[in-house]
Amino acid sequence: MSALNDTPVDTLSFEAARDELVRVVSELEQGAPTLEQSLALWERGEALAARCEEWLLGAKRRLDAARSAASGSSASDSSSSHSSGEDES
Repeated sequence: MSALNDTPVDTLSFEAARDELVRVVSELEQGAPTLEQSLALWERGEALAARCEEWLLGAKRRLDAARSAASGSSASDSSSSHSSGEDES
């Protein structure tokens, strides 16, 4: 059984946090030798899961902002072309 990674969770990339979470879950499924080790693994796993969720929520916000900006520019493009069409009449 490997020792817990001592890298601060808040510095991990999504991929690093996800990969370590997979290892933690695997170790928990195999059973840690002591209750203290099991608790440490569980706490680390909770922190890693929260970090992954932070990354995913951040990515969702960025996608939503990009979609909003794209639909905003599409709406202004169509309204400006519509108004320019009215000017020509």
